[in-house]
Formats: sequence, C-alpha cells, structure tokens
Amino acid sequence: MLLGDFALSSAATSLQGLLQGKPSNTFEVLFNPRNGEKLAKRFSHLRGAAMKMGQLLSMESADLLPPAFTQALALLRSDANPMPLSQLRRLLGMEYGKGWQTRFSEFDFEPLAAASIGQVHRVRTMDGRDLALKIQYPGVARSIDSDVNNVALLLRLANVLPVDLDVAGLIAEAKRQLRQEADYLQEAGFLEHYRDLVADDPCLHLPCVHADFTTKRILAMDFVEGEPLETLTGEGISQTRRDAIGEALERLMFRELFEFRCMQTDPNFANYLLESAGDRIVLLDFGSVREFSATLVEQYIHLCRAIITDDRTAVRDAAFAIGYLSPEDPGHYIDRVVDLMILICEPLRHQGLYDFVGSELPARARALGFELAFQHGFRRAPPPETMFLHRKLVGSFLLCARIGARVDVQALLLPFLDESRTAA
Repeated sequence: MLLGDFALSSAATSLQGLLQGKPSNTFEVLFNPRNGEKLAKRFSHLRGAAMKMGQLLSMESADLLPPAFTQALALLRSDANPMPLSQLRRLLGMEYGKGWQTRFSEFDFEPLAAASIGQVHRVRTMDGRDLALKIQYPGVARSIDSDVNNVALLLRLANVLPVDLDVAGLIAEAKRQLRQEADYLQEAGFLEHYRDLVADDPCLHLPCVHADFTTKRILAMDFVEGEPLETLTGEGISQTRRDAIGEALERLMFRELFEFRCMQTDPNFANYLLESAGDRIVLLDFGSVREFSATLVEQYIHLCRAIITDDRTAVRDAAFAIGYLSPEDPGHYIDRVVDLMILICEPLRHQGLYDFVGSELPARARALGFELAFQHGFRRAPPPETMFLHRKLVGSFLLCARIGARVDVQALLLPFLDESRTAA
C-alpha cells in the first residue's frame, strides 16, 4: 500500500517536472515532499520497527535527503499515535496480572511520550514511588522482520541503496538490534550497567530501574523532572552552556567506544533531558546498545591516530583492517574512500574549539559520499558491527550542531589514544 502511494505521488512529481521543463532523476522524484509526508504519516501509524527505521532516516538524512522530505520525517523523532486506553489496560493486565490497579495509588493514562516501540506513563506506586513506565506496543517484536524488509525495499527502489550492494549483513544487524530493543528486561540490565559505568561523571544522571514493576514489555524507572535537550536551541542560551553540554556528550561518546566498549547507539533528542535542578544530562533510553570487541576498538584507535597525524597510508591500512576496503578494490576507489574518511573525521583533526554549526561538514560529506556511491559505485556495505556505531557518530555530530556547541574534540580524544593506556 505504501509503495503504491509512493508510485502515484512520484508519477505526479515527474509529470510536473516535465511540464515545467525540469528533468527529474529517480532519487528526486521518489523523495519528494508529498512522499515525505506520506512516509512520516504511515510510519507513525505502523509504530514498531518501521517507525524506528523512519526515525533513523530522519536523524541521519540531514543534508542527505531533500529538506522537505527530512522535515516530514523529523516528526517521527518523538511523536507517535498512542495506543487506545482499552488496549493499554489489556496489556497492563497481561503483564501485571488481575487486579493490577491495586499496585498504584496514581496512574496517568495520558502518555508523557509516545514513540516508535512504546509509550511512557507517569505513575505512583502504593508505597509512594514516583515512576515512569515505558510500555511496549503489542506486536512490536513480531513485526520486526517484515518492517525492516519493507524499508530496505523502499530504499532500494529509491536507489539510495545501490542495486549491486550486498546489504544482507546490515539488514540482519538492524533486525538483531531491534529485537534487542523490544526486550525491556535486557534494556533494564543495560541501564543498570551504565549507571555503574558513568557513576564518576558529575555531568550525567541515569534513573534507577525498579525490578518489581519491570517485565519484558514494561520498563519501570525513576521519574525524572527535566527539560528537553532541544531547549538549548532556543534564544537566550549562553554559548558557554551550549559548549559544556556538547563537550559532555562528546566525552561520553569516546568513553563508550574506547573505555567501556559498550555504546548507547541512539542519540535521538528524545533520549536526553536536562535535569531541572541543574545542568546534568539525564540519559533515558538504553534499548539500542552495542558492545564492541577489543579488536575492533583497537582498530579504531589506529584509525584515529592516523587521522590526527595526517598519515594517509595508515588511514588506508586501518580501513582495510576494519573492513571498509578490500585488496580487490581498484586504486581510484580506495583513494576516494580514504578521502571520505579523512573528511568526515574533520572534528578529530581540528585543533581547538570545533564549531559544529559553522563547519557545514554534513553538506560536504554528502557531496563526496554521493560521488562515491553513484559515480564510483559502493563496492561493499560497511561491516555490520559498525552500522549502529555510525549512527551514534553521525547523531552525536548532529546533536552538537543542533544545540550550537563548540567543542575541542581532539583534546577529548587524545587521552584515549595514549600508547601506554591502550597497551594496558
């Protein structure tokens, strides 16, 4: 049904372009504003994995898809259609058992947020605990395979994924990660693990899990008062404050990769709050967590050292080691991939405060990426284990750009590249 809607809308856009004397390519025709609105609306009704994929597109397509299309998809970042009250009550009965109402003195049936996989309700337990319950939509886990397959087909039709590119590994990784997100018991474990990992960072705060109210489809945690991170995009916010929040987010990202080897890979605005009592960043969502092998982390350390020292040969060697390149690749392709890697690592190479807004890096990376994809032709997909790492790296850049932060990224990174530290 969705693909049929796209075909009709695309045909209308193509005809309009011909009448106006403006030729259109497949990419421009399919990703027109009308289709963007249709896709966002359809994803918001589908919920689950389809909407999660739409959110991923909305975050990572900034400066990649046409602006009107990206703006329509951006509606998916925090808003979805909540489940009907009757469905909610039925699900609570299934998870908590008959008489579940007696466990609460207050239950706000109006959701605080309704997103891709679940919605959040504020409650007070009979013993006085003020909790946020993340309640999963019925059928989410069952729809993951078909939803991911449908989105992949849509991207194929749009020529966003080159037809000769083997993306089976990436699709399998997306399904694996989404199945993990649908298991709230696993998320509760990651949340508790992260509380221990970042306990020494005064800039961060994580809510406590309440195991007696947590099930595979309901996650119970402390309710935390706070303001959306997007508050920092408004008028009257000091540059010092923007920079401090950006620095805290970048530092956390490096610690996750190089120190913890465990990363929350969904840097969506809705997954952060600014604590009302201060400027601590509240980390809310740990469904999308990826653990990395020591070998892969060491390979990225070599890559970062090569980037900072401007050693093009070492960058190429690291790209081979990680799996971005293969010895069978032609020389011109290898050169352009190395060019792209050096470009997108610009914040690491920059000495001093890096201006995430003023750099216009996404637009420059888009131009080079499109040239590589559609002129030289991508010869292989990135290694599947890097898929959600890329989402974190891109999303963190966009977060810092959105709040207007300036960060000395290289100064944050260098301690993790110290030879004695990595040898230990």
